[in-house]
Order: sequence, then structure tokens, then C-alpha cells
Amino acid sequence: MANRRKNSLYPKLSAELSALMRTGWADTERHDLTPAEQAPYAARRRAALSARFPGERLVVPSGNLKTRSNDDTYPFRPYSGYVHMTGDQVRDGALVLEPRADGGHDAYCYQLPRDSRDDDEFWTGAHAELWTGRRRSLAESERVLGLPCRDVRTAAADLAAAPEARTRIVRGIDPALEAAVTTDAERDAELEDALSDLRLVKDAWELGEMRKAVDSTVRGFTDVVGELSRAVASSERWLEGTFFRRARLEGNSVGYGTICAAGEHATIMHWTDNDGPVRPGDLLLLDAGVETRSLYTADVTRTLPISGTFTPLQREVYDAVYEAQEAGIATVKPGTAYRDFHEAAQRHLTARLVEWGFIEGPVERAYELGLQRRFTMAGTGHMLGLDVHDCARARTEEYVDGLLEPGMCLTVEPGLYFQADDLTVPEEWRGIGVRIEDDLVVTDDGHENLSAGLPRSADEVEAWMARFAG
Repeated sequence: MANRRKNSLYPKLSAELSALMRTGWADTERHDLTPAEQAPYAARRRAALSARFPGERLVVPSGNLKTRSNDDTYPFRPYSGYVHMTGDQVRDGALVLEPRADGGHDAYCYQLPRDSRDDDEFWTGAHAELWTGRRRSLAESERVLGLPCRDVRTAAADLAAAPEARTRIVRGIDPALEAAVTTDAERDAELEDALSDLRLVKDAWELGEMRKAVDSTVRGFTDVVGELSRAVASSERWLEGTFFRRARLEGNSVGYGTICAAGEHATIMHWTDNDGPVRPGDLLLLDAGVETRSLYTADVTRTLPISGTFTPLQREVYDAVYEAQEAGIATVKPGTAYRDFHEAAQRHLTARLVEWGFIEGPVERAYELGLQRRFTMAGTGHMLGLDVHDCARARTEEYVDGLLEPGMCLTVEPGLYFQADDLTVPEEWRGIGVRIEDDLVVTDDGHENLSAGLPRSADEVEAWMARFAG
């Protein structure tokens, strides 16, 4: 069907042009493709999901394009549960686990096939291949994913007409597929929870991707330090763009909106406008992460003195946060409670706030009442992986109330934030914000700090900046 855009310069399509466009195309089918490196790991993840829901059909969509403006769409980012279970990133796809009589499942993927050259859609459609690039054929996808692949244009009808089976689908991802099946909201939520649960412990392939993400992020932070002088002459956005260039060069993109916060903006937890001035004498809080081409993301924060050295007060605040992070990191090992690193860091910060006279002690009382939260704002970390806040739908007893296991990836990121209009602290403290964040993986005998390539102590930060700052 021809493009019917209202104000098209070509409102009509002649039969002669249609015939011309349908002829003379080479066969580009690729027969040299081999299974993706991730394919056997994804198969094991599907087996684990299958074991949780014997006798039930499971549908995990990838998602659809979303309109940004008129006929322009946002860059597509598939649902993380689909990526984890398939290693695939296509739009308009879906993984289906079809139950077998023995309690297991047969897995297959619905995908959008290549555009046929037998009609005009391949060059006139809104998202036609000649406009947006070549897709894999279904046969190619089967070889890469190690999964049977079917035409997604029949998926809704197939699912609606399938023999009776208890079906679960991840809701809110693909409205057309959701409408095609009869399910229960509570049971569907359990499927989404399970998909999050299964990402809590990373396999060996995933840990390799996490290292790639963090290593690129370390290089991106070094890039930013080298561009500080140019940012002084422009704004925070110069530094945001500097990091973004590294993320696009070595990965897919940034894993989340970069927080590039200078001066009092550093006290705003999720400052992403990044349009403020960068002034010598102030601090720069940079919270950023590279997302790999497989969609695993780092999440690192450093707070830097723009002039290259901390003032005595800035260093006092920085040291308090650094010591809190050290206390939190020290607890990260197998068998300890997930909450331990948070509590260790928060208790340290509470003690410093009582010492400074900003909250009333004793320390234990202040901590139990949560008084430190006026200045610490958030929790001290989160799981990390395909999502920057990974496994967010995992069961509470497996996540925040659970125990750490080897292969879990998490951040440890204490901070202190003294708002510019906070009259409870002396004027010279107002507008100071400090956060230090690192990405850790739990190992058999402790932890590995994946982001250890970036300095953390105040002395190390100043020495690093002396080497690289422009």
C-alpha cells in the first residue's frame, strides 16, 4: 500500500513506477550466519523460565515503535525480558513458550520478516526497508538465535486461535498481542516478576558484557575530564556530549539519561537538563554509563572539583561520602544481606551529620528515624544489568530482603546533598552535592569492583585530573 501522507509531494503512484520498483533486485539472503555467542546462554535462561510455569503458554513481546513527533519515532529499545530470553533486539517481535505434555515448552520467536519485492510496501511503507535498513529474514534469524521463527503478522490470529492453554503475557509491551489472548492480570504480573528474578544472577556471558560497559564508561569519564576547560567556556552540555560520543563509538548509546551536574545542580538527584554553567571552584557530579551493543549498561558516578583541587569544605564532604562508600563496599560478599551495604553506608553518613550538628543525635536514634534522609535522599544502590535499575520487578524476598550471591551485579552509591535553599545548614555548605558510585559483581569469596579503573579518594581524583584535565 502506497504512503498516503497528506502533504506528500508524490500523491499518486503510477503503474509503471510500481512495476519498475519491483524488478531488478539481487538475492541478498545470507547463508553464512552462525548462532550468536549469547544463543546457548539464552537457551538456558528459557529453560529456567519454562521450569517455573509448566503447562502454561508464555508470551514475552519485544515491543513496538513509539511516536516522538508526527511520523518520527523514538529509537527503538526492546523490552529487557525479551532480550534476556532471546539475545534479540528486533521491534514487533515476541517469544512464545508453548507448553508440551511432559511439562516442558517448545520455544519459538515471532519476527517481522523482510519486505517482499512483490508489492510496493518495501519502499513506500512508513518503516519500509529501503527507508530504515535491511532486516534479517526469518531463516537468518533462526540461524542467529537458535530458535524457530514465524511471521509476526500472523501472531495475534495464531494466539487467538490456539488450542486452550493457560496463557500469561507481559502486559504493557504490545497492545495487539495482549488483546489477542485471554489472561489474568495477577498471573501476568507473576510472569514479569519471574523474568526479573531470573536476571538477578548474571551468567558468564553477561558478566563479560558488564565489563565491556564499565571499561567504556571509564574511558568516557577520562574524556570528560579532558574537556573541562571547553565546558567552562560553554556549559554542562559540552560534557554530556563528550560522554555520549564515547558511548556511541564503543556501545549502543548511554544506558540512561546522563546526569552532568555542576555547582548546585549536583544536589538534584536526577538533573538531566545539563544546561548550566561549569565554573572553576564548583564541583561537577557526573553520573553516566555506556550501554553495550547487547544493551547491558554501566552506572558510575564521580564528583570532581572543576578547578582540579577540592576546597577544604568540599573535601570534608567528599571524604565523608568516600568513607561511607568504603564501609558499604566492605560488606559486599556472598551470603550477606542485600541491605547490609546500604545500612553500613547510611549509618556512617548519619554519624557525620550528627557530628556536624545538622541532625539531632544520638546516631542510632537519628538512623532509626531516618533523619539522615534529608541530606542523603535515596537508597545506596541497586541491581544493574540490562536495565540501569535492573530486576526492578523481582520478588522483594529475592531482592532487597534477599542474600547476595555470586554473579549479582550492583551499585554502591552513597551521597550527600545540601540544597541551595536549605536554611538548616550554614550558607557555605549550601549547593554542595557529592556522590560516588561504583559497579560491583559479587564473587565466590567477596566482590570485584568493575569500575576500579576510576580513582575514588580525594587525593587520587586530584592526581588523575592533573594528568588528564584540559
